Amino acid sequence: MNKYETVFILTPVLSDVQMKEAVEKFTGLLKEEGATIVNEECWGLKKLAYPIQKKSTGFYQFIEFEADPSTIAKLEINYRRDERVLRFLTFRQDKYAAEYAEKRRNLKANKKEVKEDK
Repeated sequence: MNKYETVFILTPVLSDVQMKEAVEKFTGLLKEEGATIVNEECWGLKKLAYPIQKKSTGFYQFIEFEADPSTIAKLEINYRRDERVLRFLTFRQDKYAAEYAEKRRNLKANKKEVKEDK
């Protein structure tokens, strides 16, 4: 099983419920294919570098997971079929990216612990 990261941008006209439903669709698809989700982050509504389908903002979602290579093809087909997805990018982490991602998760977890202690 390889380690992967995927980022996808959802159209900004969605409500919070519709956005969460779209994210759950893709995470559910990954779980059905036997992938284990390591980290999931909602980066929120951000301005796009250039307009896509006449939209200048989008909801960014990040998912880090471990899966077989065959899972990626099914995931990307579903991204392409879903009208709510403006853009997506999925790539396999090499050993350096995996180390960096783990450090980033640990740093984020430590920040949460400090906030909870206060």
